[in-house]
Amino acid sequence: MSLQILTDRIKEILGTNSGLNATARFVTEEGTVFVDGKSIPNSVSNDDLEADATFEVSTKNALKLIDGEMNAMMALMTGKLKIDGDMGVAMKIAETFKER
Repeated sequence: MSLQILTDRIKEILGTNSGLNATARFVTEEGTVFVDGKSIPNSVSNDDLEADATFEVSTKNALKLIDGEMNAMMALMTGKLKIDGDMGVAMKIAETFKER
């Protein structure tokens, strides 16, 4: 249930053209959310595909990060968030979510 909420929130934030120009994957205990920010319109799915950046985070904490209830840097330092891949993409994702 929370995975669907996370997927819907990400779709809402990205809209049709986020300017991300990259792919990202959020891996949670409930499943995966894949963001294709290279295509226009942007697409968000629950497909488990390779991405430019992968974020490993619980669904609960991902929602907290999106809602601004958790600081991404603190989540990284405390192990609640792990990032693999292109850090530039990770920064673009963070900026996109902050702008919402």
